[in-house]
Amino acid sequence: MTRKARVNRKVSPAPRKRRSAGEAGKGLSRERIAAAAMALIDRDGLGVFSTRRLGEELGCEAMSIYHHFPSKAHLMDALVDLMLAEAQVAMEPQWDWRERLRRAAHGFRAMALKHPAFFPFFAVHRLNTPAGVAYIDGIIGILREAGFSDRAAAMYFRELGYYLTGAALDETAGYAKGPSSPEPVSNEAIAVSFKHLAAAAPFFQPAHFQATFETGLEILLGGIERSRAS
Repeated sequence: MTRKARVNRKVSPAPRKRRSAGEAGKGLSRERIAAAAMALIDRDGLGVFSTRRLGEELGCEAMSIYHHFPSKAHLMDALVDLMLAEAQVAMEPQWDWRERLRRAAHGFRAMALKHPAFFPFFAVHRLNTPAGVAYIDGIIGILREAGFSDRAAAMYFRELGYYLTGAALDETAGYAKGPSSPEPVSNEAIAVSFKHLAAAAPFFQPAHFQATFETGLEILLGGIERSRAS
């Protein structure tokens, strides 16, 4: 009687159940996603930011993010709102309009310096979310409550915006980043041929940014005050 050889068959393991976007995204919230996105941009820069990388950071699939934000544009709006929340300053009732604008300006600059990688996007992004509209209304309200006309309040709001945006861009993405030209004029050449620039150059350094910002802001606020008096 012959015995049939036993055939050893390997039993394949049961396929792993793939986690759905919903399962992977448990524990997520709009606030957590936005905070993680801002931290990622702060660390690695806006140029390489993507929802895929954000998903890796959060330990979920990119699709999980879209359960909370319909599109990447909606997520970017949330980051703009985060910036605005950080720019907010509690206004004390004893402050006059000039001190309120001064504090608001410093709050805006501090926000930009805290998130230099994201600020260039913020600078050209129209503030038409509810948080953005409320922020604009608050600044214009300071001027209106001080007795400025609608026209004057709008004009001075924009002038403040020009100054703050330009100053913050210069400090986060402009002069502070160093030369932009592939062949910049050397310091030695400047010292020999451009004596006025050479003499002023030390005061362009970051150590003088704060004083320069405050001087410009006071010039602007003083001009607004003189305009009202006239």
